[in-house]
Amino acid sequence: MLTVYFEKPSKIPMYRQLYQHIKKAIESGGLSAGEKLPSKRKLSAHLKISQITVDAAYQQLVVEGYLLAKPKSGYYVESYDSGFLLKKSPKKPDLSPKISPVPAYLYDFQTNVVDFRLFPNTTWAKLAREVLTENNSSVMNQNDHQGLDLLRQSIADYLYRFRGIDCQPDQIVIGGGSESLLDLIVPLLGRSARYAIENPGYRRIKEILKSQDVNINYVGLDEQGLIVNELIENRANIVHVTPSHQFPMGIVMPMKRRMELLAWASEGTDRFILEDDYDSEFRFVGQPIPALQSLDRFGKVIYINSFSKSLAPSLRINYMVLPWELLKKYRELLSFHVCSVPNFEQYTLYKFMDGGYFERHLNRMRNVYKSRLDVLIGALEKMGLAGFVNIKGSESGLHFLLEVRNGLSEAELINRAKDQGVRVHGLSEYYFEVQNQAPKGTVVIGYSALSEENIEKAVVLLSEAWKIPESMPKKNC
Repeated sequence: MLTVYFEKPSKIPMYRQLYQHIKKAIESGGLSAGEKLPSKRKLSAHLKISQITVDAAYQQLVVEGYLLAKPKSGYYVESYDSGFLLKKSPKKPDLSPKISPVPAYLYDFQTNVVDFRLFPNTTWAKLAREVLTENNSSVMNQNDHQGLDLLRQSIADYLYRFRGIDCQPDQIVIGGGSESLLDLIVPLLGRSARYAIENPGYRRIKEILKSQDVNINYVGLDEQGLIVNELIENRANIVHVTPSHQFPMGIVMPMKRRMELLAWASEGTDRFILEDDYDSEFRFVGQPIPALQSLDRFGKVIYINSFSKSLAPSLRINYMVLPWELLKKYRELLSFHVCSVPNFEQYTLYKFMDGGYFERHLNRMRNVYKSRLDVLIGALEKMGLAGFVNIKGSESGLHFLLEVRNGLSEAELINRAKDQGVRVHGLSEYYFEVQNQAPKGTVVIGYSALSEENIEKAVVLLSEAWKIPESMPKKNC
């Protein structure tokens, strides 16, 4: 006869406790295959519980295949591979990081974040409530595989006004992050193609392409950006570029080089350009520069952008504009893909753009970031560093290069700043294969997440870390 000690009181119902006890007895071999269990009447009398409780436990065990109910006979333990059940579970692997944890910094000049305090919380919450209140069926149900048509129309309007791109909503595909878009682009263009990326460049793009198991080539830069002749030498078919503000060098590709790149792409039916316009919204000097795609007359540029810099990286809303011929191929081969961005977020973003909030938010962000840039440059001058540093690529985007001419190596600059509680990134981090190609004594400064007050405090610490010998002659920026 089974003896069960019930836990009273307990959040677990008594029938469930009885079920778990019998199940454990079967799995451990305490009850053998074919063994008959006590009748519901006898077991309920023995345990002083109702027959309904026993019946509920038995029925659950029957459903899961532990017991076999034989009419007018009773309940029997089903046959099973007891050796399999008694085997130990695999040992939990060591999931601890293999690299040393990042130390805490007082100030971090990182490039991949935005200031969360500037997010338009009140407006976004109001629009989100409107979306919920409207209870639109298309919000709750599956939408177009390319994304919400209303949002794609708003994006097309925005691109025409601010990036010079004349495209139709049908050409736009919305995805949840750069990974989801490249997961579509690579099958579309082919894994057998030879892909090229800028060197130095954005390491995340390299890792995403690497995960797609494609052939990756590294193409160098000169003062005008990507060197087109190297594309030819590498026999590349597809190239990923950041022409509006190269990452991390900050180079704005001039018209001549853009035309050379487009000419290269037009010379082969299998050649395409992936234009990553990741922070084009923020230009502080001169007129906005039209996107490379706006110059394309051969259908060779796939334009890629996101709302990570303009709103928040956590939104995970990216989009691409496909040339018409590629769009036709996309719909033939990949239309089974479901848009990876929830409809709720798409509707909220549509309302944010359609209501004019996005444009006003961008104007505000430009003013905030321009002010922070001015404060940063002013702080460098105030602390006497201006004569020993050279700033490159600050006219656009949210980062720039800081070349420090005080005799310290890149590693020494980083480590001395670290000792003062300030984190800066060396330019060599962004070079692929041969890192000693990086200019000496150069760090990458991202300032979008730091307040003006903290920028000034951080520069004071940097000036202490990078003290200039009195005998060293100064050289103006």
